[in-house]
Parts: sequence; C-alpha cells; structure tokens
Amino acid sequence: MSYDFSTLLVLLTLVSGLIWAVDALFFAAKRKAAAGSSGKDERTEPLIVDYARSFFPIFLVVLILRSFILEPFRIPSSSMMPTLLRGDFILVNKYEYGVRLPVLNTKVIANGSPERGDIIVFRYPEDPGIPFIKRVVGVPGDRIQYKDKRLIINEVEVELKSRGIYRGGDADERESSAHQLSERLGALTHDILINPLYPPRLEVDRIIPAGHYFVLGDNRDNSRDSRYWGLVPDENLVGRAFYIWMNFRTDGFFNLGSWHMDWGRIGSTII
Repeated sequence: MSYDFSTLLVLLTLVSGLIWAVDALFFAAKRKAAAGSSGKDERTEPLIVDYARSFFPIFLVVLILRSFILEPFRIPSSSMMPTLLRGDFILVNKYEYGVRLPVLNTKVIANGSPERGDIIVFRYPEDPGIPFIKRVVGVPGDRIQYKDKRLIINEVEVELKSRGIYRGGDADERESSAHQLSERLGALTHDILINPLYPPRLEVDRIIPAGHYFVLGDNRDNSRDSRYWGLVPDENLVGRAFYIWMNFRTDGFFNLGSWHMDWGRIGSTII
C-alpha cells in the first residue's frame, strides 16, 4: 500500500459534504427564488453540487464502515502460509481492539486487546504506511524465546505435532519442501511451516512490555516479523483478521493465463 487511502477517503467525504452544505445554506434558496421570479418551476443546480450531493452519502458510509467496522485487505506474500495464501482477500474486524479515529489512529473507545493466537493486521513499525499481517504469540508480560526454530513462552516450549510434508498448489510450489506442523497456543491450534533446508536464524529472548505484542508469521522460515524488527505497539493495531472472502492470484493483469481463482477458499474462517 503506497498511499494512505484513509486520508483520501476522509478528504473526499469532507470536501463533498462541505460543497453540499455551503450550497444548501447560501445558494439553493437564491436559485429557487430566481426560478420562481422567472416563471420556471426549477433551476438546475451546478454540476459540482449535483456530484457532491450524490457522492457524499456514499463516501460517508464507506468511511464509517472502513474506519470503525470492517476493512478489506489482500495478502501479497507467503509469510502466513499455510493459514493464508498469496492472493487471499480478507476482512479485518476494526472495533475488536478499540475504536480509533481515521488518519490520526487515536483510540477513542477502549475495547479488547489482542490475545495470543490472534492474526492481526497492523501498521509496520518501520514504515507505518505499510500494513502487515502476522500472528500474535506474545502479549504484555510474556517472556518469549525463539531458539532452534522452537517457540518458548514463559519457559514452556510450545507443543508441535507433525502433519507431514506441505503440498502446495502451483503458486505455492516453492514451499512444498517445508514441514507442516500443528502448533498449540493455549486453546488455539493452528498450522505452521518450518523448512529444514533453511538453517536456524535469529534467536530471541525478551520480556514483552505493556502495550506491545510479539508477532510471528506462520511460515516461520519465510517471514520478516518480530524476530527481525521488534514489537508491535498498541497504537499500530488495525484489527483482527477473521474471514477470507475471495482468493485471486495473477502474475500480471494482462497475463490472462496466470489468472487463478481458488473457489474453495471463499467463505473460510481464519484461525
């Protein structure tokens, strides 16, 4: 995401609403009076006012829905495989972690907080204009260790069970040598990928402070996450991913042969 769509949407809503309001307060009555004195039933309003009056309700509804309720995102990479695939279009619950003002991202209504195992969308701490998606494995107060590709929470190694070798489709062929394992975080069980062809990388051992979260990609050997750039602060949270409404992949819009729609992923709940 190379531009701030929230800012654009706020500006469109403000400008269209302002044009409509100014016309209604200062010019609409004069047009009506002029039309009456000339014997005409009505006088056509300026085109810009017509557009503003038509689009303002649309902009406002989209702004409210996108800022406070739901926001769609597209998965551009393989860092959350096998849970999320490249090309998944997902919905994110915007109010579960508190209601925030658009653009300013200031929390105005406190609600819940991310729990261990949640898949969250957040603004990348090193470049807040870029949305990231990862799984929360560490919440405030936790001691998180990651050693030899094993996750340890509060000095207890997280349980893993083998599910064999991952078999991806054509778009996921490069991950087909990875081991698929079932990981248990509290009451939540989900799948991760660990590739034995990659050597162990960074080791982590840290206490998570208040208002921060430690996140990992489910594709553990192909994800840049808290092991590399640190923690996610509460003010960077966008929401919790919960639903896949479409999966569409392409290597180029005009390359029709690369278009692929995975109908089986439509309507999937994200765990």
